[in-house]
Amino acid sequence: MKNNPLLIFIGCCLVPLILAYLALKLEWIPSASSNKGEFLTQEIKLQDWKKTEHKQWTIALNHPAQCQQACAQQLQALENLYIALGKNQGKVDVAILGQTQQKELPWRQLPEVDVLQPASLYLIDHMGLVVLQYPYHSEPQQNRLTQKGLLKDLKKLLNYSRSS
Repeated sequence: MKNNPLLIFIGCCLVPLILAYLALKLEWIPSASSNKGEFLTQEIKLQDWKKTEHKQWTIALNHPAQCQQACAQQLQALENLYIALGKNQGKVDVAILGQTQQKELPWRQLPEVDVLQPASLYLIDHMGLVVLQYPYHSEPQQNRLTQKGLLKDLKKLLNYSRSS
């Protein structure tokens, strides 16, 4: 029996398409991701971001007026996170979204964003797009693990931006 080149060509085109379709429908592809933070479900771009100069990434704390104890704990954690960045401090900004009671903070104060969760930490890119959320946990150990995850994600993002 002779092989028909047209059938071989059609088979070579259809077989990968069918396999890709089945992989998607039957969920053969793993859904795990390597990031520790949570991607936001809606796109949030900060207003007036382009009016000032920003570094590659910004760690931001959402600090609404009604947030007291949780935000105070996160402010202290924010300082520790910035120190833990080490040599990457020159590439990362720290900002507070909202108003704090403390007057002498070395970080930028930006307007409050209502749709963001109070006392949560966020990673914002240089264009003002809020990318990842790190929610606040009342348990200190869980909160520490979340902050370590933020550092891991940030270091990975800085390595990716350096290589491209």
